[in-house]
Amino acid sequence: MTRVRFAPSPTGRLHVGNARAAVLNWLFAHQTGGSFLLRLDDTDQARSTEAFAKGIETDLAWLGLTHDAFARQSDRFAIYEAAAERLKSTGRLYPAFETPEELDRRRARQRARGLPPIYDRAALNLSADDRAKLEAEGRKPHWRFKLNAAPVRWTDLIRGPVEIDTATLSDPVLIREDGAFLYTLPSVVDDADLAITHVIRGEDHVVNTAAQIEIFQALGAPIPDFAHYPMILDADGGPLSKRLGSLGLGALREQGIDPMAVNSLLAKIGTSDPVEARRTLDDLAAAFAFDKISPSPARLDPEDLKRLTVKLLHLKPYAEVETQAPGGEAFWLAIRDNLESLDEAAGWWRAVAEPLDPTQADPVVLAAAADLL
Repeated sequence: MTRVRFAPSPTGRLHVGNARAAVLNWLFAHQTGGSFLLRLDDTDQARSTEAFAKGIETDLAWLGLTHDAFARQSDRFAIYEAAAERLKSTGRLYPAFETPEELDRRRARQRARGLPPIYDRAALNLSADDRAKLEAEGRKPHWRFKLNAAPVRWTDLIRGPVEIDTATLSDPVLIREDGAFLYTLPSVVDDADLAITHVIRGEDHVVNTAAQIEIFQALGAPIPDFAHYPMILDADGGPLSKRLGSLGLGALREQGIDPMAVNSLLAKIGTSDPVEARRTLDDLAAAFAFDKISPSPARLDPEDLKRLTVKLLHLKPYAEVETQAPGGEAFWLAIRDNLESLDEAAGWWRAVAEPLDPTQADPVVLAAAADLL
C-alpha cells in the first residue's frame, strides 16, 4: 500500500509554501488508495509548542486534508537512540570534537586554497587517548555520519534521474553536542519504521536525500521512492518567503479565501494543467500525476486565490449557503454569478425584497433607469 507523510515542525503555523507538501502527499495517497500520515517533527523541544501543533491540525482540517495515522517524534526518542547505537557499532556514526569556530577557520583555509569547504574528517584520525583528553577538557562530541564518498543515484518521480556524489559533501551531523537529534536521522528512522513508501517534498531536500539514502542502506532499511517538487516564487519571480506572513493559512482564512481555492492552486501551480477551481479534493486527486509537475520553479500570485475563491462561490449549490444567503434557491441561482463575496447576497436580497430610497441612489443610475422605463 502507498503510504506517505506530511512532516511539519510545530515551530510555527502553516503557510502556502509548506501546505503544498501536504496537498501533494494527500492527493497522491488518495489517488492510489493509500494512507496519509501526519508526523510532527518536534525534536526541537525549545521551539516546538503545543499551540503550534494544534494550529497545524486546525489548518489541515480547514483544507480538508484528513490524516489516517499520526505520530510525534518526541514520543520516539528511544527508537532514534537504538538506530544511533547501531550506526556507532558499525563505525558509520563517529564523534567529532571541533567547535563551530574551529570549523569556520578550517573552511576559510580551504576556500583560500581553492578547495571545497567540506569537513576533512580529522576526527577519524583521533586515537582513544586523544578523545579521552578532549573529553577531560570538558568537550562533548557531536556525531557525524560517515558517507561512502561515492555517487548516489535514484530516479526522482519529478526530476528524473538524479546523481549526487557524496564525496562532495561533508559528513552530516546527526546528533549535536547536547545529545539532541537533528532532522536527518529521525526522518530516516521514522520513514523506515512507519513504512513510508514515497517521500514527496521540496527540491531543497535533494542533497539531503543522497545522505539519507546512505543512512537507509546503513540501517538495512528499504529505500522509499522520492519526488522533489520545485520551489514557489512570488509573482515577481522573487523568493516567496518574504510574503509568507500574509500567505499563512490562518491569514487566508481570515481574508475569506475558500480552502478549495488553496487546494486548487497548490495542486495545479507549476503543472501542465490549468489552474482552475475544483470543488472537491477527489476531483483534484483524480487528475494528479507526477509527470505533470514541471521541474522549474512556479510563480504564485495571491490574486489567483481571490479569483479562485470567487469562481468557487459561483459554483456553490444552494444547499451549501442556505443559512447565509436569503431569498431561496431560485434567487441564489439568479445572483450567484454576480457576487464577489457571499456577504453581498444579503444586499441583493434587500434590493429585491425591501423598499428602496431613490434619494440614496446614484443620479446617473436613476437617469438611466428613467430612460429605460
